[in-house]
Amino acid sequence: MNMLVDRKDAAGRFARPDMKSLLFGANISINGTISDATLAHFLERLSEVRNAGDDVIMELNTTGGDADVARRIALEIRLFAKHSGRAAYCVGKSNVYSAGVTIFAAFPLSGRFLTDDAVLLIHERRLEKTITLNGPMKANLQIVREQLSLLETAAKLEDEGFVKLIQGSRLSMGILRERLESNYYMPAREALELGLVADIVA
Repeated sequence: MNMLVDRKDAAGRFARPDMKSLLFGANISINGTISDATLAHFLERLSEVRNAGDDVIMELNTTGGDADVARRIALEIRLFAKHSGRAAYCVGKSNVYSAGVTIFAAFPLSGRFLTDDAVLLIHERRLEKTITLNGPMKANLQIVREQLSLLETAAKLEDEGFVKLIQGSRLSMGILRERLESNYYMPAREALELGLVADIVA
């Protein structure tokens, strides 16, 4: 079943689904903590959507979870939007926290929606790790270098995700960085005012 019959307008833009499709017609749902099991479920559903020739309409409600799993899901969404010839839409419902924002940001701005009760939680990735140094100095230096490289890579990937989130919006990276000094809880109305979403649906 194709979600949209008249898929593009004269300017080549995808037609927007109606409110009923956005709110109740999801063909991929992520509800709960993001984990390896979430990824397996998502890939199975995405394959079914692709084989059916449908647009992706995802509902997303999560308090966060595995950041690396979220990045993989985000990659698959971007690849779908780029190569399938179909559109991708996401409706964030109630909670779009932490790793959930990574997934949400993978959708084009025109395909992002929030319910009126939704809240985004945007923050820097947390890390809790103990490093044990025990042995020759050079060996310890190598351990420290490896951990520093890991942190630098994670920070770079995180910045790339933030850039995707704010691209085309009225929120600058500078302002976002200031607000990231503490957990940034952003209600749906603020996200709309800043141009981070296409609309609020209810």
